[in-house]
Amino acid sequence: MSLHTVLFELGCEELPPKSLKTLRDALLSEVTTRLQSAGLPYAKINAYAAPRRLAILIEGIEGHQPDRIEERRGPSVAGAFKPDGTPTPAAIGFAKGAGIEVSDLIRIPTDKGEWLVHRKTVTGQSLDDLLPTLLQESLNALPIAKRMRSAASRTEFVRPVQWVVLMKDAAIIPATIQDFASSNQTYGHRFHAPAAITLQSAEDYLTALRNAYVVADFDERQQLIDTQVKKLADEVNAKALVPADLRDEVTGLVEWPVALRATFESRFLHVPQEALISTMQDNQKYFCLVDSNGKLQPYFITVSNIESKDPTQITLGNEKVVRPRLTDAEFFFKQDQKQPLAARQEKLANRIFQAQLGTLWDKTERIATLAAYIAGQIGGNVEHTIQAAKLSKCDLASEMVGEFPELQGIAGSYYAALEGAPSDVSTAIREQYLPKFAGDVLPQTLTGVSIALADRLDTLAGIFGINQPPTGNKDPFGLRRVAIGILRILIEKRLTLSLTDLVEQAVTNYATRIENPSKTIQDAKAFLESRYRSMYEDQGIEVDVIQAVQALNPVSPLDFDQRIRAVQNFRALPEATALAAANKRVANILAKETVSTGGIDTALLVEPAEKALYETLEALEPKVHPLLAQSEYTPALSQLAALRTPIDAFFESVMVNADDAALRLNRLRLLTRLRALFLSVADVSLLQG
Repeated sequence: MSLHTVLFELGCEELPPKSLKTLRDALLSEVTTRLQSAGLPYAKINAYAAPRRLAILIEGIEGHQPDRIEERRGPSVAGAFKPDGTPTPAAIGFAKGAGIEVSDLIRIPTDKGEWLVHRKTVTGQSLDDLLPTLLQESLNALPIAKRMRSAASRTEFVRPVQWVVLMKDAAIIPATIQDFASSNQTYGHRFHAPAAITLQSAEDYLTALRNAYVVADFDERQQLIDTQVKKLADEVNAKALVPADLRDEVTGLVEWPVALRATFESRFLHVPQEALISTMQDNQKYFCLVDSNGKLQPYFITVSNIESKDPTQITLGNEKVVRPRLTDAEFFFKQDQKQPLAARQEKLANRIFQAQLGTLWDKTERIATLAAYIAGQIGGNVEHTIQAAKLSKCDLASEMVGEFPELQGIAGSYYAALEGAPSDVSTAIREQYLPKFAGDVLPQTLTGVSIALADRLDTLAGIFGINQPPTGNKDPFGLRRVAIGILRILIEKRLTLSLTDLVEQAVTNYATRIENPSKTIQDAKAFLESRYRSMYEDQGIEVDVIQAVQALNPVSPLDFDQRIRAVQNFRALPEATALAAANKRVANILAKETVSTGGIDTALLVEPAEKALYETLEALEPKVHPLLAQSEYTPALSQLAALRTPIDAFFESVMVNADDAALRLNRLRLLTRLRALFLSVADVSLLQG
């Protein structure tokens, strides 16, 4: 059977650039899945995406589906025939449904007896017959939030469709897709090569488009942009800021990328660079340039979609466009400085944080109280923390943040520094929002840490206090992200603070606004602790390791983390599986008994194995207890690994449930002491081996 090359291209009006890469990947996935379901093997499949097209190129594909055997099982032989051998209605109905006689059915033996079966050979369909439906179904399944219909067409797509190419080698596969008849005609660059291009073969696709100023391969186009941008940045000893989302969006905007470097007036550099970068990236889709220290330079790079005979005109045009936007940022910056940052506190008193929880100024005062408490616990500057907390939300009422909401905290940090605030105060105003997302950096100053924790704890306590916790996929206040932020700060900054204490302080600050403080504390704390699992699973920690530590319910997230690391390390030891099983056995024994308190009577240790276990415990405890006191859980568990041999020997030769009550109690106390030693770190009986 001969192999073929198939090309499918859907030509459209300009596709949404932010979604282009996603659409390409989804189309590839949908087509691949359907080819596999249809039993059509191929050697290679690639997807292409440019502003005006989505395409699939399949190489080495069979021209037909292979024939296949379909098998349908009917009634059992016992239920298919009467005692006299005549067919029952069940057998007759099954055969009729298959279009054959009962005598044509075959019998197959199974573990549950013989069954009637109908087998038939199904002839495979041709590639030409399968592809149109397969491709239309793939397009219908694409993740498009809002589809549109064009002209009189009854079909919908993300943008109006203009043409459809469907070819097998040099031939057109007749089809109607998205209400367009297939052809071998595509189109090149809208300006450089607007005329129709007749493809001689599916294999000519990429070359024909390249000759028409279209780089159809998204990844290749992106690499061209990367190379050009780096070259232009290197020429002025700078580094380009290339956020992944912006990189993908720019790649989705151009078919023939031509990067150009432009400049702006140096006077704008006194404006907070985050504002300049924000407006250039978000509004103009420019790549900004910074020096080796991350300081913004008076350059930007734009990626044009045409190869101009006079690129200077394009550069000048972009410089002209960006100037008013930078001027706006400069204006807002100057306007904000006409009054002190603290003067905006009055405006915060008129802005609602949450209807039941008061204004932004109410929240600010609670943050100041809680942050001061935290600062006192971790050795921070309480006075600076209160000052920073009371300024922390003031920039929300500034002109700059009104125009650039993403600069909240950043703008306030600049204004506080310009007013001569202590460095940790101005820095903390910026750091209060850290971490902003998973994997983001944490606050570096103790003042910033205190405010970042206080802000999140206040939100968590307040929302639980009015009984609006996250439900299912709904988390309107972002409390899951808030909780992870709290845990990360406490763990990664190595703060030995109690979750219970912190939540209680946060709830207390709400006074009468929270009707049921005790329930709020319980629910908010439980929610925080529930985030451990998702946080550690994201780090590749096994669920049983997390459960082993959660069984002890450590009050400090840092302590929880130290135990997690220790148990994860212990789990990798060769003794771990046996010790986990032994602990499980000990736990089961003790769960059925009531063991009175008291020491172990050495005179009642009669078996060599129980003597050896006791002696090992006696030798280990002086080594392990100091480690536990210092939260050195990893070396503590490593020491306890030495218990494997005496524990195994104990269970092999010692009868715990002895007839002698004193002997039995003594052995139970020995196991209780053993169990308690392991439970000083985690419940290793929960490890799965």
